[in-house]
Amino acid sequence: MMTGNTNSKIAFAHLTSRLRQTLVATMSVTFGISMYIFMNGFMNGVNNIQADLSFSTMAHIRVYNDLPEDRTNLLKQHTNPDQVINIRNAKVIQYTDGIKNSEKILDRLKKQPEITGVTPQVNINVFYRNGAIKINGVLSGIEVDSEDRLFKTSTFVQQGSWNDLSYRTDGTIIGAGLAKKMSLKLNDNLVVSTADGVTKSFRIIGIFKTTIAGVDNTKAYIKINSARQLLSENSSFVTDVQVNIRDYSKAREVADKLASSIPYKVEAWQVANGQMEATTELRNILAMAVSMTILIVAGFGIYNIMNMTVNEKIREIAILKAMGFEGNDIVQIFLLQSLVIGIIGGTAGIVFGFLISTAVNHIPFQVATLQTLPMTFYLKDYTLSFIFGMLTTFIAGYLPAKKASTIDPVIIIRG
Repeated sequence: MMTGNTNSKIAFAHLTSRLRQTLVATMSVTFGISMYIFMNGFMNGVNNIQADLSFSTMAHIRVYNDLPEDRTNLLKQHTNPDQVINIRNAKVIQYTDGIKNSEKILDRLKKQPEITGVTPQVNINVFYRNGAIKINGVLSGIEVDSEDRLFKTSTFVQQGSWNDLSYRTDGTIIGAGLAKKMSLKLNDNLVVSTADGVTKSFRIIGIFKTTIAGVDNTKAYIKINSARQLLSENSSFVTDVQVNIRDYSKAREVADKLASSIPYKVEAWQVANGQMEATTELRNILAMAVSMTILIVAGFGIYNIMNMTVNEKIREIAILKAMGFEGNDIVQIFLLQSLVIGIIGGTAGIVFGFLISTAVNHIPFQVATLQTLPMTFYLKDYTLSFIFGMLTTFIAGYLPAKKASTIDPVIIIRG
């Protein structure tokens, strides 16, 4: 077996003797890796933006008092066949809504290491009225500080101040769509009527816009104690407890863990928003499929070039084997060529992919809360792209190299 230094010199001579072919192969790797980086960065950016918009009004986990599945008969099934029970004038027993003693639930949730934020809410289905205009919607009683920490709601306030709500028991902050529909502006009065016939007037101290029509057209915020007064409930009553965790993708696991210690419905966001989860997964699969296809196509290009090189150098290979080069030496020579192409192309692809992603990230895109097209710059995308690129290049170089190592020099030299 010849020395590695000799094999390296021969591999370098092959690369430099056909610079055009070497350049084409290198550019194939560069293009494949740069497109892999761009596609994954863009898809991850889109997923992150969708998550940010969705979780601006929706928590990762919701705790609430769910209605029983069967409300037609709240009596437990009688199991004693010898006893007869006669029920007259059967009625559905009134069900207790909401969570009456929320302090224990809130304390238990705040002690969980996975949880980053908790906020209680009293959500009421109401009618908003302004003169002859009447619109149904949701009045959300909230704790101002904890609500803002969880959802950053203050960033969506376009008029007025979010913090003013903390000391205005008669104040409300309403959605921009609701204000437009009801012809309301800052400092106007908004009349609210509950299903039980309770009516109260609130002063509009702020207008917010989340770009989510279902929220902007129907929602208004008031202090949580004001909402409790509307329902004539005590100071610990809530209808919902909203919970955020460190990694929203693990909401199911955390919800299942919490459900064993909390006597209320613990619901992960995936349960109520399955379409969002499915859309995210499909985008990830699409991005991966396109990226891998690009790398595989680049690998076929390298394979064709290396195969052509083997055919063109067939007599030289035969002479090398006649001089004492073994099959492993031939494999090493051509693998070195493919690895050099992979390293140069991979490095260039990472740089080019970063430049493309940076340029796209500065393209103006005035939609919703976006100012530019979303891009992410995750180290793992750059690392995986280089690894996949080198693996594809290695396989594309190994197959022709293995073919070259089996050449019989006697047959080739005789012609």
